[in-house]
Amino acid sequence: MAVAVQAIVREVMDIRQASEYLGISGDTLYRYASEGFIPAFKLGNRWRFKKSLLDAWMDEKSGVRVVTPVAVMPKQKKPVGRAR
Repeated sequence: MAVAVQAIVREVMDIRQASEYLGISGDTLYRYASEGFIPAFKLGNRWRFKKSLLDAWMDEKSGVRVVTPVAVMPKQKKPVGRAR
């Protein structure tokens, strides 16, 4: 049961959740957020971290190129004439 609970990662995380997700200490994450090194925002007086922004930040810092999917339109068939 504990493994299933840990597998659920919320989209908006607090310091504790985000530090566990990133694998760094809460103190380090707090310093990164307050210095603007990592994407974060304050909700009231508490730091919050959006998972999708953290993922994009990690991709950028690790040099991973994100390939955006190209929309491919299916070939349209020629209109068929009416039956006579």
